[in-house]
Amino acid sequence: METLEFVIYPDGRVKELVTGVVGRSCAEVTQAIEAQLGQVMSQEKTADYYNQATQADSVSAQTSHLSYSSW
Repeated sequence: METLEFVIYPDGRVKELVTGVVGRSCAEVTQAIEAQLGQVMSQEKTADYYNQATQADSVSAQTSHLSYSSW
C-alpha cells in the first residue's frame, strides 16, 4: 500500500514521507506535489530507494523518500 505523509511545521516547512513505493518511482509519485509545495530544501533517500523493483519486491518492499519543502 502506497502512503504519503505530510507534516507541516509552524515555520512553513513541510516534511514528506513516502512508503510502499518500490525503487526510484517515489520521485515520480511526489513530483507534482513537491512542485505545489514550494522549493525542496533537502531530501534523504533510504537504501530501499536504490533497490531495483522486481515482482516479488513490489508486494513486500517498503521504500521511504523523505523531502523537506518550504512554502
